[in-house]
Amino acid sequence: MAKRVFLIVLDSFGIGAEPDAAQFGDAGTNTLRAVAGHPAFRGGNLAKLGLFNIDGVTCGTPCAAPVGSYARLREASAGKDTTIGHWEIAGLVSARPLPTFPGGFPQELLDAFTAKTGYRVLCNKPYSGTAVIRDYGEEHMRTGALIVYTSADSVFQIAANEAVVPVEKLYEICRQARGLLTGKYGVGRVIARPFVGDCADNFTRTSRRHDFSLLPPRDTMLDKLQAAGKATIGVGKIHDIFAGKAVSETIRTAGNTEGMQVTLELADRGFDGLCFVNLVDFDMLYGHRRDVAGYAAALAEFDAWLPRFMEKMRPDDVLMITADHGCDPSYQKTTDHTREYVPYLVCGASIRPGVDLGTRYCFGTIANTVCEYLGVDACLDGCGVMHELAR
Repeated sequence: MAKRVFLIVLDSFGIGAEPDAAQFGDAGTNTLRAVAGHPAFRGGNLAKLGLFNIDGVTCGTPCAAPVGSYARLREASAGKDTTIGHWEIAGLVSARPLPTFPGGFPQELLDAFTAKTGYRVLCNKPYSGTAVIRDYGEEHMRTGALIVYTSADSVFQIAANEAVVPVEKLYEICRQARGLLTGKYGVGRVIARPFVGDCADNFTRTSRRHDFSLLPPRDTMLDKLQAAGKATIGVGKIHDIFAGKAVSETIRTAGNTEGMQVTLELADRGFDGLCFVNLVDFDMLYGHRRDVAGYAAALAEFDAWLPRFMEKMRPDDVLMITADHGCDPSYQKTTDHTREYVPYLVCGASIRPGVDLGTRYCFGTIANTVCEYLGVDACLDGCGVMHELAR
């Protein structure tokens, strides 16, 4: 019988600062603690899976008899961004952080960008994505120059009004930029940031964002599964994060609500392998914008969705819930990701309930466990725990 793993990444849902968080400027951060105390938070179904039983989690009430098993995972990679976090979830540890540009990009790179694309550049600073279009959008519309900016992440972001630069043209420009951004300029992602509106008062980013990532430098669990003939379905921005490598089917989504609906639909479809889901709104809409109420409400929406999905699970299905980093919405020193442990919740008819796996070093625990369950020899970074979970 076909086996299916549904791996859902709650993008940025950290559960407390890692021991080296101070080195990243993130001492004392805790995304879960920040949102669990808000009136909008609802986490009863996550609690039943063991969320509040996890090592080091001091908020919420532990469940007396969790239906899931649980662990706290510590990141082994030298970073705290989406790309590195997902690569490690997929069994690839990054020994060096991807390059960041807190002072903006070097002029030689911008000159090469202009020569390649024909477009001049505005801004070239770390900036909030909503503030940058407010402050530079009208000049962009007058001059046609592109808004290029970065953040504390390893990103090269290009914002353009859809009335000035059509979306497909913006994507083409981002592909050209991706070709330039290699070696010492090899940022994790080039991001297209289209927006609409005719003045600063009504500029709005659209859902047609698109990420152009570095190709993973080594094989991940996706390659191992695909080589074994297993499905590797990517929902949300999974295709973008892995540059499409070994993703057999891509379903792009506009946000959490659509991502959850797509996952429900996939539960009704027969396949043998992995459904890898990223729910980005936690990070993009609420974490970076330091919106505790919005983050709490988004978690409440996910928590309410969980029973609907679990009712559809087949006897050989396994559900895994995790995150790729933190982004504490209450942390006011920066608007960056935060260096945090992430949760690992596992459930299914073939999984022993209530197994406390403690704290495990390396998100690659997940990749190896996925491959073990699906009967694929992986030998990826990290150690699997299926032998501790299987009934």
